[in-house]
Amino acid sequence: MPSPQDIEAFAADWYDAWNSHDLDRILSHYRDDVVFTSPLITEIAGDPSGRLQGKAALRDYFARGLERFPDLAFEPLLLTAGVDSVVLTYVSVNGRRSCEAMVLDSDELVQEVRAHYEWAAE
Repeated sequence: MPSPQDIEAFAADWYDAWNSHDLDRILSHYRDDVVFTSPLITEIAGDPSGRLQGKAALRDYFARGLERFPDLAFEPLLLTAGVDSVVLTYVSVNGRRSCEAMVLDSDELVQEVRAHYEWAAE
């Protein structure tokens, strides 16, 4: 189980990588066989399952997201930790609150993500 300091360092580096738009640095947090689920996958990657597997698919998806949102910046709100997981809660694009539940492996690389976004009733 990662220490609180390790979790805080992971989160700080993850946010910094995203806010700098450094795709290679962003991807350095993920395993090659990562599984990533998000409602935005359907919209951005065109995959109706909302699920991607592997770092290559994630690279393409993240690159499209960074292109689509050139002013993307994440503002941390809350960090919570479990036995082998963390949840990062932050303000995302268009002011929407988001949460990413991440399962970490023994090297503190992300092996699975479930992304959630503030519900906005139409």
